[in-house]
Amino acid sequence: MDFNRIMTRVQVILKNPKTTWPVIAGEPATVKELYVGYILLLAAISPIAGFLKLSVFGVGVPMMGTYRMGIGAGLGNMLFSYVLSLAAIYLVGLVVNFLAPTFGGEKDDMQALKVVAYSYTAAWVAGAAQVLPWIGMFIALAGSIYSIYLLYLGLPVLMKCPPQKAMGYTAVTIIAAMIVSFVISAVVGGLFGGMGMMPGGQMNGPSQGSFDKDSPGGKVEEWTRKMESAGKEMEKARQSGDAQQQSEAMGKMMATALGNDGQVETLAPERIRGFLPETLSGYSRSSISAERHAAMGFQISTATASYENGSGDTLDVEITDMGLVKGVMAFAGWFGVEQEKSTDTGFERTYRKGKDFFHEQWDSQSNSGEYGTVAGERFIVKISGPAVDIEVLKEAMKGIDLAALAALKAEGVKK
Repeated sequence: MDFNRIMTRVQVILKNPKTTWPVIAGEPATVKELYVGYILLLAAISPIAGFLKLSVFGVGVPMMGTYRMGIGAGLGNMLFSYVLSLAAIYLVGLVVNFLAPTFGGEKDDMQALKVVAYSYTAAWVAGAAQVLPWIGMFIALAGSIYSIYLLYLGLPVLMKCPPQKAMGYTAVTIIAAMIVSFVISAVVGGLFGGMGMMPGGQMNGPSQGSFDKDSPGGKVEEWTRKMESAGKEMEKARQSGDAQQQSEAMGKMMATALGNDGQVETLAPERIRGFLPETLSGYSRSSISAERHAAMGFQISTATASYENGSGDTLDVEITDMGLVKGVMAFAGWFGVEQEKSTDTGFERTYRKGKDFFHEQWDSQSNSGEYGTVAGERFIVKISGPAVDIEVLKEAMKGIDLAALAALKAEGVKK
């Protein structure tokens, strides 16, 4: 392998493709010579960069933290990707050769392999940019686009197709290359999925890669393991034929899916209505109701009340025990869900203070709004209605014993 010759060829094909393609077309070569003298080295750039990115530097996943693939899995992925990419070059070359007569060209398997291999140069070199942060993606994309341009210039020279048909020839070749890449990705994914699950396999355990335990990604991985366990129990119950066991397994599956460790029996109506006081920051209670609904293993309890002041203004208060759905708030907490929107007539924002979520919405045209919070990641408390400003709603919220509600977050939870 002549390293200097390879680097010289890389430079000239990238800088002066129009004058380099005729030179390449006239060079005698064999499949072995082309692989050993060019493809083997350049095709290794992207897999090596990918290994460094995934297993050494790690990948920043939005809202989830930094993920690092285990060294064992990373090396295996690198080697398999490398070997299969070498095969892909040959397969795409066969496609180019097969399509030649369709676009007025001449079939020549060696020339087809050369035009594919040298066209890939830009994409291979740009693959090294994977190790860079966000800009690496754009560099890799630019390399792929330039490789398409190189192919467009090379097909008329090496495959002797009419220049006016080179565009169509290139387009069909690119589609074929995408299909080959897709198949290879599926093969790699299948291999590593299987190896990771093999008892005692080298890809088992820590080498498989994971997020930090306390990161959002780590929470999701823990949830995934619980879902897998619940799924096994569901399958076992299905096979048993026991209707009661199936119902319990379904309930556990739904609870786990919503981020809970067990089913939740919501507060009885009389318990939840007890959190709606007779007076609220100068407003007197004019009506009150409470109810509990259940369906498909879910329970939700709701208490509502209306409060009026001397000016005839009315505030509506609602307290909801989400039951199983309380786990959704844990998901929101993991991912730091927040939102803020402003318009000409008002605003809407969702934010966190410590572990608690708050929601504010105000319309200055109607002078009305909504203020809500979540107590104990389970109870939604919402106050809405007309007021001078949203501070009136916030002041009214102080009349609700949120701490006492939050203290009941574990009540009714069945492990």
